[in-house]
Amino acid sequence: MNKPTLLAGLAAFALISTPALAQKTPEAVAEAALKKAPIFDGHNDVPWELRGSVGNVINAFDFNDTTKAKPDGSVMHTDIQRLRKGHVGAQFWSVYVPSNTNEQQAVQQTIEQIDVAKRLIARYPNDLGLASTSAELERQMKAGKVAGMLGAEGGQSIGSSLAVLRELYGMGVRYMTLTHSKNTPWADSATDAPKYDGLTDFGRQVVQEMNRLGMIVDLSHVSEATMKDALEVSKAPVMFSHSGVRAVNDHPRNVPDSVLPAVKANGGVVMVVLYAAFLDPKLRAHGLSRTAEKARLEALYVGNPDAATAALKAWDAANPAPQTPIGIAADHIDHLKKTIGIDHIGIGGDYDGMDATPVGLEDVAGYPRLFAELARRGYTQAELEKISSGNMIRVLKAVEAYAASRKGQPPIETPVAK
Repeated sequence: MNKPTLLAGLAAFALISTPALAQKTPEAVAEAALKKAPIFDGHNDVPWELRGSVGNVINAFDFNDTTKAKPDGSVMHTDIQRLRKGHVGAQFWSVYVPSNTNEQQAVQQTIEQIDVAKRLIARYPNDLGLASTSAELERQMKAGKVAGMLGAEGGQSIGSSLAVLRELYGMGVRYMTLTHSKNTPWADSATDAPKYDGLTDFGRQVVQEMNRLGMIVDLSHVSEATMKDALEVSKAPVMFSHSGVRAVNDHPRNVPDSVLPAVKANGGVVMVVLYAAFLDPKLRAHGLSRTAEKARLEALYVGNPDAATAALKAWDAANPAPQTPIGIAADHIDHLKKTIGIDHIGIGGDYDGMDATPVGLEDVAGYPRLFAELARRGYTQAELEKISSGNMIRVLKAVEAYAASRKGQPPIETPVAK
């Protein structure tokens, strides 16, 4: 045997005898992807959690570790230690306030939530940052911080005023979800009775002004008609900050296949939520059965609410909610990859804004498990890097670029009440 042949044979033998060197494990692929491109998560409700648990009084609040149970027995999903463990490099912090027909109150609450988010970030300058542009965000990520941006969840936050919209942008808000659980006076929600068949004329102006400013149009929570109207109007990429797909779980909060081609054409991104009720059809079916049983018991025991409560408690004990496996979240990602491609997928956990998660994704530290599951299904490191943050950063830059191209365009003016 000549020397080249001998060397080739030895090399082949080495690969056969040491398979661990020839192929990375799914966990190793996920780890490599998340180290190179940390998670840019589309939605986290820590600011609202702070309002509910401590009334936004945070000077003595320890965000390094929030694993101690609160008085009600619950534990927060998010803190600095677990953000680090989960490889979260950037976060849209939601400045959510409830749907409210008193829009002036909603505007005030939104400003209060912007304030508490900024104060929380400022208390941890070595770990957290607040970015107003993609360039700042990338610099903060490169410096090892969890870069932050603010997202307003629900059009009630602007009080039907483009002036308030512009001022929220000035305060650092970089996306707005057009509705929350109820309709606004200018857009239909996914979970309210349709009123406008999508967007009103003013709603279209909201989308146009968001494009002009460089604020991302977020279509989570909105009706299918509103999704289609917004995608028709928007000249910049849109996002779904925390939604699943209806093809896997037919929930109104999820994105239907009828809308997905327009998301692709628009250059937008669907950031897959991790709320089990939106992911898991079995859990949704269980919830619908419980709702029906509750109504039946209230009718059966009319005038005797204690008996109805006791009977529902017995039903709960006999019919526990199913556990959602981590693979269900991956199924939603698989469907998006198959229908519109890898360039339009992100992650929007909805942590600290939900009460049920898949097993293994109980808090923000669980992201590597989800990415290992995707690697196990054959996703490459490059594909995982797009899902983790590459696609969201692309959308953010494209929205900024469109706004820059409209720099000379004047604001949209609407009359105010005299």
